[in-house]
Amino acid sequence: MTRRRAVAGWGFAGEEASPAEVDRLTRLVAVRFPDADLGVRPAVAWQDAPVAPPRITPPPALEGYCTSDREARLLHARGRSYTDVVALRRGDFGAAPDVVATPRDATEVAAVLDWCADAGIACVPFGGGTSVVGGVTPPAGERPVVTLSTRGLRRVVEVDAVSRAARVQAGATGPEVEDGLRRHGFTLRFFPQSFELSTLGGWIATRAAGHYATGPTGIDDLVESVTAVTPTGLWSSRRLPRSGAGPSPDRLLLGSEGILGVVTEAWVRVLPRPQYRAAAAVSFPDFGAGAAAVRAVAHSGLTPANCRLLDPTEALLNGAGDGTGAVLLLGFESARAPVDAELHDAMALCRDHGGAGEVPGDKGSGGADGGNTAQRWRRAFLRAPYLRDALVGLGVLTETFETAVTWDRFAELHSAVIRATAQALAAVCGDGVVTCRLTHAYPDGAAPYFTVVAPARRGAEAQQWAAVKRAAGDAILDAGGTITHHHAVGRDHRAWYDRQRPEPFARALAAAKAAVDPRDVLNPGVLLGG
Repeated sequence: MTRRRAVAGWGFAGEEASPAEVDRLTRLVAVRFPDADLGVRPAVAWQDAPVAPPRITPPPALEGYCTSDREARLLHARGRSYTDVVALRRGDFGAAPDVVATPRDATEVAAVLDWCADAGIACVPFGGGTSVVGGVTPPAGERPVVTLSTRGLRRVVEVDAVSRAARVQAGATGPEVEDGLRRHGFTLRFFPQSFELSTLGGWIATRAAGHYATGPTGIDDLVESVTAVTPTGLWSSRRLPRSGAGPSPDRLLLGSEGILGVVTEAWVRVLPRPQYRAAAAVSFPDFGAGAAAVRAVAHSGLTPANCRLLDPTEALLNGAGDGTGAVLLLGFESARAPVDAELHDAMALCRDHGGAGEVPGDKGSGGADGGNTAQRWRRAFLRAPYLRDALVGLGVLTETFETAVTWDRFAELHSAVIRATAQALAAVCGDGVVTCRLTHAYPDGAAPYFTVVAPARRGAEAQQWAAVKRAAGDAILDAGGTITHHHAVGRDHRAWYDRQRPEPFARALAAAKAAVDPRDVLNPGVLLGG
């Protein structure tokens, strides 16, 4: 049976938080915020939400893959950030696109872009719609908008087992990619939290990162070549393991967020599916000690698949700890040989930095359950977006933001961001909790990922979050971090992105945009423009 996407929330219809999950969340929040105005307020049915009539009609030649169906337009009206979900639950779908196009090949993509360019229509490329930074939100204004869904392009087209690469269409979701590769014994080894919904084209356009902590974890590392359709022609790079022939055409598309072209397919590097795994959980007296251990592991040359450090509160909320100390989830995997020795070496480094824990199954381990802890965390990790929606319904402000920073600045950034965010929460919400986890570890730095939970003021959630986000974003940039490690820029991060990028590069990007999209058809306002 085909699952239908939820129109006004994360994921699929019918898979929302259960009554038992909502009850548990209510009790947890009530303990921490006893004075909060909690209580589930039902969402406005999307069928009752107002939506303006479409302002344009597709040419007859495009009617086979273009629609102005109400549900299709509402499904493509917003991403899924906290403020998006708040608005969706109130029946506010904003400036829904006038038309949703779902082309089935590059020729049809080009036809949509030609129509948009000739008629002065904005075109927003759309993959899985999981953006949490306003990257797929149709721009408001008098200009009509076509949202171009890549979901008509969703196949694993071919696999080159000799070169260990696969040609995959851009609209394929994570499960579709893996299902297509599994029959050949391969995996892309790319599993973001949005895995079940997000698409290969979206990963490329946003320079996404999977949940693997080390090694090839960014989509940059997995791309062999990219094909995109621009308003002025086809952009397709040659398949090569590496090339020194000038600036990389793929690198310019990676992270371009749909402003230069619509990615239609890519050759990606694949790996044999892992057969051997080993995991453990390590407890630390505090987050700083755990971070020092993560740095030691990153410097050692070991490449754990999971090296995720949770601060005490984060560990408690995710079922990985009791809240008294930080917890590091360590895991290794391989397709060719057991990885127990690597896990033992990493555990030894952790003990050097005050970590406590044993490899499950070791003699004298005392029943350590590192594997079970990792499984509990994984279940919580995949379920979190659904529970986020439930918290929104309860009247809780809950959102995440992330960054990356070099190790020499890590402690200062962590402290400054926690302090600035907590102060902002106290000022605009009266109370709040800020947690942190390290999601990715590199030899030269790490990616801290922050979560905020606070009582929301009904009707003022967007203003509250904007104030908190402003304080956090400023603290991140002031401490030497990036405004985003993997969530992308979209419209929500523009103010900080404009500060972060070099001005000569901004002019070069604008020139590239003008060359391939002279009428500013593609995703206007993202990365560039007003």
